[in-house]
Amino acid sequence: MGKRLLQQKAGKGSPAYRRPSHRFKSKAHYRVYDQQERSEVIEGEITGFVDDPAHSALLMTVLFENDDRVDIIAPEGARIGERIYAGKKASAEIGNILPLSSIPDGTPVFNVEMVPGDGGRMIRGAGTNGYVVSHDDKGVVVRMPSKKLRVFPNNARAQIGVISGGGRLEAPLLKAGNAHHKHHALNRRWPTVRGVKMNAYNHPYGGKQHHKGKSSCVSHGTPPGRKVGHIGARTMGRRKTRRRVQK
Repeated sequence: MGKRLLQQKAGKGSPAYRRPSHRFKSKAHYRVYDQQERSEVIEGEITGFVDDPAHSALLMTVLFENDDRVDIIAPEGARIGERIYAGKKASAEIGNILPLSSIPDGTPVFNVEMVPGDGGRMIRGAGTNGYVVSHDDKGVVVRMPSKKLRVFPNNARAQIGVISGGGRLEAPLLKAGNAHHKHHALNRRWPTVRGVKMNAYNHPYGGKQHHKGKSSCVSHGTPPGRKVGHIGARTMGRRKTRRRVQK
């Protein structure tokens, strides 16, 4: 009898594959969307920074004047002691939190709410940002980091600026030890070994030969012991291109 596949071991929920949520420090969301923030403005101060393994970007702790203390994503250029303003009448400066209806066109934004009051859901990766494109009665059009255009509600909140931590993937890791600690922080499977390089009892594609010898496409209803390769693939192999016939 062969060994269990990685996806079978992960499904067991053992400590080797369990999500390390006990090491996570914050959810990084906005304060409660109250009436003061909907109509006026509230002032806060950056009191510190948080390096959370759950987020690729640095977080900053903001203490508001009503004693609300929240951890939100830090933009490029943020520093301790800097003032942060949240509300409809806040100025469109780096780090401030405003509804999209109050942000001018062409302004870089991040941590955008999908539903007003959800605390921020979109554009949260380190070094990323979107741009406000246009305003209308139906909502505000934002260009995402993927270059796609998406419409958000007018009263959904967003932060001004670019998320900190840009360029973190450009520096080489140089040695396997650094890659080990990088993936271990989130319990990610590393290194990734190809199935054809395994033994026959470790993987359905394993063995001495360097080819599978059979199709790697399986259906969605395949048992877990065989559910590897192209799962429910629409096409396989090279895509056929039609030659244009010149008239």
